[in-house]
Amino acid sequence: MKISLVRRRLAPLAVAGVAALVLAACGDGNDPATSDETGSTEELSGEVVIDGSSTVFPLTSAAAELFMGENSGVNVSVGQSGTGGGFEKFCDGQTDISDASRQIEDDEIALCEAGGITYDEFSIANDALTVVVNAENDWATCLTVEQLNAIWAPDSTVNNWNQVDPSFPDQELVLAGPGTDSGTFDYFTGAVNGEEGASRTDYQASEDDNVIVQAVQGSPGGMGYFGFSYYEANQDTLKALEIDSGSGCVAPSAETVQDGSYAPLGRQLFIYPSAAALERPEVEGFVRFYIENIDEIVEAAAFIGLNDEQKTTLQEQFDSLVGG
Repeated sequence: MKISLVRRRLAPLAVAGVAALVLAACGDGNDPATSDETGSTEELSGEVVIDGSSTVFPLTSAAAELFMGENSGVNVSVGQSGTGGGFEKFCDGQTDISDASRQIEDDEIALCEAGGITYDEFSIANDALTVVVNAENDWATCLTVEQLNAIWAPDSTVNNWNQVDPSFPDQELVLAGPGTDSGTFDYFTGAVNGEEGASRTDYQASEDDNVIVQAVQGSPGGMGYFGFSYYEANQDTLKALEIDSGSGCVAPSAETVQDGSYAPLGRQLFIYPSAAALERPEVEGFVRFYIENIDEIVEAAAFIGLNDEQKTTLQEQFDSLVGG
């Protein structure tokens, strides 16, 4: 999916934020173009190919929009085939950067090793994996992790809200969620069901979070889960549930993710640039731009930012890799 199609998927506020930031950045002359020994600048050109997590997709899309606003000679294309699907392409050498909503796993590490792909991992944002219901749902406000497990476990036959809690109405429970290539699926199943990939299969599955949004919007008894930014973009028609992991009900938010209280569904988001790609000026320039403008990019895309310690670690990690 090329970046020209990305704009239609970003939340309206995010698009406005991106546009404002492009204008501000251009006005400030914050241009990552390279400089030669005489001090003159060399305009970047080429292509940066990115794929992976649908959760990280809006964030990287915002970064790409902003970067191309300052570097018209570079085309940044961003796809969303899921974290697992993205790593398959990345380890096959088809992409320069892989977006991920979880860390790379052993089988993917082996796949990259077999393909001769080396890489670096950068944590670029936080996320509250958000369980949502239809806005018409006026009975469920908070669910325990045990209740979520009862709903989503591999052997679950729960298909009515009154099976979740006897006080809930006789309302069909209609489930939608990420497919098996999704890092969100991996994280949720590990956190809720105790084993990554362990899940019931009789639900509407998609690697596109917008499809999950539409499924929950379309059913009064609907439930789904995805990254916090997709909830924020659709909060007029969806309701986020609070989660009780044993210490009381906690709502998903920037504050609860950053302080660790939104457990066990608070998580970090990542980008993985290949070492070979980072040797190309246009890729290094994009990653440098992404990291050095991370606060503005996160705000423009309506994501949850890194805390101060995470930001310091991110910058130091990049500086040590390519030089500050």
